[in-house]
Amino acid sequence: MDRDIELRHLRYFVAVAEELHFGRAAQRLNLAQPPLSQQIRKLEDILGYPLFARTSRAVRLTAAGEVFLDRARRTLRNVQEDMDEARSIGRGDVGFLRVGFIGSAMLTPLPAMLGQYRQRYPKVQLRLHESFSSALQQSLLKGALDAGFLRDGDPLPGLAIEPMFSEPFVAVVPVTHPLASHKSISAGQLRDEPFVFFTPAAGSRAYNKTVALCLEHGFRPNVVQEAPQWLTILRLIGAGLGVTIAPACVKQIASPAVCCLSLRGAKVWSDIELAYRPNDDRAILTSFAAIARESFQAAPQRSKRREAKAG
Repeated sequence: MDRDIELRHLRYFVAVAEELHFGRAAQRLNLAQPPLSQQIRKLEDILGYPLFARTSRAVRLTAAGEVFLDRARRTLRNVQEDMDEARSIGRGDVGFLRVGFIGSAMLTPLPAMLGQYRQRYPKVQLRLHESFSSALQQSLLKGALDAGFLRDGDPLPGLAIEPMFSEPFVAVVPVTHPLASHKSISAGQLRDEPFVFFTPAAGSRAYNKTVALCLEHGFRPNVVQEAPQWLTILRLIGAGLGVTIAPACVKQIASPAVCCLSLRGAKVWSDIELAYRPNDDRAILTSFAAIARESFQAAPQRSKRREAKAG
């Protein structure tokens, strides 16, 4: 072990090589001069060649010392860079993060939240993947995703699910429908209407929440057409294929061919949730979750829901 070069040997050598004076180098290193001289002698002994030519008046580098100075600086720089990188990884500043999301989450504060995360952690390589809630949950359980934004995800062992954003449901009808002139309706007024709906396979809890609004009024929706995306559903409704009940965010993509109506007395809301594996305690994930909570917390729908509950 006594024959191993240590980082302190390199730091001491670089200080002397740059100062070309043992006294000034010792002051720079906050060392006494004799121990510094001893460590340089030990380094030269390990290498087997002198690094400095010493006289009573001057100190200069030997040919071996000049070459070794460049190597020592490079080694110290690499070690510092490795330490900085390790610290960055520990803080969650760098790395890969795979995040899944449902399409309708792009109509909520999610895009702004992702933008904030990108600004704060520009060195993190963010990989985004769009799918249904049920598929995102399976990808999380398999380790193919690190986090996912669901809509009313099903409770599953091995996943933590946090509500991030809540919004009411609305009824969507063709602009030519007799109910289109109303500002709000009861879900019971859709009893005899054909429905265009998401498939239950996309997420059973999300599907059941929507159906529950109808069951409160004593009927189950007559689904005549299923579709995979809200944009498709709205276009089909605009073409006269039926009506639906949807999260309020779909108003952002509604065409003039449809009307979105408030649902009177509806007690069920739709939730956007952040899902992740609870045993994943990496800083890169905890930082991401913290920004998600911070960003979504300010969303107006959250306060509106609190007011609705209080009322």
